[in-house]
Amino acid sequence: MADGGDTFSARTVSSIAEIGRDVWDQFANPPSRPFNPFLAYDFLYALEESGSVTPEAGWVATHLALENNGVTVGVAPLYVKGHSQGEYVFDHHWADAYERAGGRYYPKLVSATPFTPVPGPRLLSDRKDLQRILGIAMRSVSDRFGCSSIHVNFLPKDEQDTLIDAGFLPRIGQQYHWFNRGYDGFDDFLAALSSRKRKAIIRERRNVHETGLTIRHLTGSDIKERHWDAFWSFYQDTGSRKWGRPYLTRSFFNLLGERMPERLLLVIAERDGVAMAGALNVLGGDTLYGRYWGCTQDVPFLHFEICYYQAIDFAINARLACVEAGAQGEHKIARGYEPVPTYSSHWISDPSFRDAVERYLTSENIHGKAEIEALQKVKPFKKT
Repeated sequence: MADGGDTFSARTVSSIAEIGRDVWDQFANPPSRPFNPFLAYDFLYALEESGSVTPEAGWVATHLALENNGVTVGVAPLYVKGHSQGEYVFDHHWADAYERAGGRYYPKLVSATPFTPVPGPRLLSDRKDLQRILGIAMRSVSDRFGCSSIHVNFLPKDEQDTLIDAGFLPRIGQQYHWFNRGYDGFDDFLAALSSRKRKAIIRERRNVHETGLTIRHLTGSDIKERHWDAFWSFYQDTGSRKWGRPYLTRSFFNLLGERMPERLLLVIAERDGVAMAGALNVLGGDTLYGRYWGCTQDVPFLHFEICYYQAIDFAINARLACVEAGAQGEHKIARGYEPVPTYSSHWISDPSFRDAVERYLTSENIHGKAEIEALQKVKPFKKT
């Protein structure tokens, strides 16, 4: 493929290791933007090496490298998929409709971090023209592997605009993020809330702490093997209830602890020295990402305390700008999290099916924008 006199070639690899850490990370996390741990080589390779992302699990690594005269000038995380699990941008009804009409929806092509509904760049190049070429190269990859569609999930708005120019369809979703308004402490955050919401949070936190639980923050080398053992039992419980089986293997967490220890915050709730609930957070350049949670005993409001309030407290003390607590959950609004749009882009190869999806998305996006605007009006902060 050519652009302005330059000739580019695109190749796919079956493991991110074929691209290498230094080459990958220079595009995934350049100094010009805040560090995103879920794009880092160590995170993505841990998914592969641990057996969490495998062809047997329905995720075939097909990462894209764009080259100019043998020099890599851009990359993109890419997977051929045989199902729609672990993506959090839901297209199950698209698959059902296409297959009822006689089509074959799987395999499909997905650009995202597996099992991770965290917004971040997907077209990893510092040049807009090369980002567009990466999008066009994905279409060639899709054709080569016989995929029905391409889904670039949780990408930034500007990358969505780039892919619209490359023929992709835009889709809008929503999440709930907490933003640091320059608070000096958790009490400052509470003071910004309406009286009713403030009292509710105080009551929830008091109820948890009156149970006699001890809550600890563990980072880096303070996270020992016994803590991982306890957390794995929590994660298994949550994964079994949500998905039927956990997406991630036990060795994934070991690898994460070995290779990105300074990026991890494990919040543990203990009773008499025994861990009975926990949440694993991942630290980015300016954001704390709440990722995995679980418990072996049910305690009222403990989920809110460990996953939301402890994360906010940590972010304020660390002077972080944002907390992202995962997908879905309007109940987060009452606890200080605000609705924000998320973006994805979709290429449908069948023209007739593409027309049907485009009509659906036109309507869905209108309703999605209206819902975010409505939710913005019920934020728990004092009226000014």
